[in-house]
Amino acid sequence: MPQPTVLITGGAGFLGSHLCERFLAEGAEVICMDNLVTGDLRNVEHLFGEPRFHFQHQDVTEYIHVPGKLDYVLHFASPASPIDYLELPIQTLKVGSLGTHKALGLAHAKGARFLIASTSECYGDPLVHPQTEDYWGNVNPVGPRGVYDEAKRFAEAMTMGYHRYHGVQTRIVRIFNTYGPRMRLNDGRALPAFMGQALRGEDLTVFGDGSQTRSFCYVDDLIEGIHRLLHSDEVLPTNIGNPAEMTILEFAEKVIELTGSRSKITHKPLPQDDPKVRQPDISKARRVLGWEPTVKLDDGLKRTLDYFRGRVEEQAAK
Repeated sequence: MPQPTVLITGGAGFLGSHLCERFLAEGAEVICMDNLVTGDLRNVEHLFGEPRFHFQHQDVTEYIHVPGKLDYVLHFASPASPIDYLELPIQTLKVGSLGTHKALGLAHAKGARFLIASTSECYGDPLVHPQTEDYWGNVNPVGPRGVYDEAKRFAEAMTMGYHRYHGVQTRIVRIFNTYGPRMRLNDGRALPAFMGQALRGEDLTVFGDGSQTRSFCYVDDLIEGIHRLLHSDEVLPTNIGNPAEMTILEFAEKVIELTGSRSKITHKPLPQDDPKVRQPDISKARRVLGWEPTVKLDDGLKRTLDYFRGRVEEQAAK
C-alpha cells in the first residue's frame, strides 16, 4: 500500500515541525512549506537527510504548485504570537485569508483532505467559560489582536465554504495554549518570556495583576489530538487543549521554582483585548476522538526547560 503524501504549510514553525516528524515516523512523504518569516530552518534541519522529507521555501499567499499526488494538506502557516500581530499585521491577515484560499484550492485540485489550524483566539475575550465549540466568541475586530482573530475566523468560514460547495474533506482544529521545544525564545508568549527571563536572572514580567488564566497543553499531546482529528469524520471545529486552568501569576511562580531562579515578578499594564480567561471544554474531543492530554505540566515544563536553556546560552554567546 503506497504511503500518503502530506503537505504542511508553516512546517518549519513550532507546531509544523513536530507534525513533520510525526508523519515521517509513520512512513509518509512530507512536504514542508514555509517562507521562514516566523519559521526557523533549525526546527527541521535534522530532517534534511531523510529522503521522504522535502523543504519548499514559499509564501502560501502566492500561487502554490506541488507536483504529483497529495493526500493531506495541513495549513499551519501563520504568525502566531501577540508580538507577531503587531509587527506583521498585514501578513497575518493575508496568510489567514489568501493563504487559506490557496491551500484549500490545492487540496480541492488534488482531492486531498484538508486540516486548518484555527485557534482559541476565535473566542476572543470570552463571556462563556470554559469555551465550547458552539460559542461564537467575543472578538474586537478592530483591536490590535483582531488581525489574527479575524484572519482565523475567516479561515474557518472559507474552510466550511470549500467543504459545502466543493465537497472538500475538511477538518478544523481550535488550538489552545501549547508549549514545548522549538517555541521561539522571543515570541512574546508567556512561557518563552518567563523561561528566558528566569534563565537570564531577570525579573519575570506579568501583565496586569496576573489573575488572567490560561490552560497549557504540551506539544506532544496536541500533535496526537490533531492527528486523531485529521483521521476522524468530524467536520465542525474541535477544541484541542489542556483543560487544566491556572493563573498567569501561578504559572510565573512555577517557572521560577522549576528553574531555581532568584528572579522576582514585576507587573506591567494588561494589553488591550487580552483574554481574562482561557480554558477549553474538550468534551467533544474526548467523545469523538477518544483524546485527552496525558503529559502533566511539571513533566512538560522540564522537557521544555532543557530546550530553552540551550537557546539562552546560545543567545548569550553571540
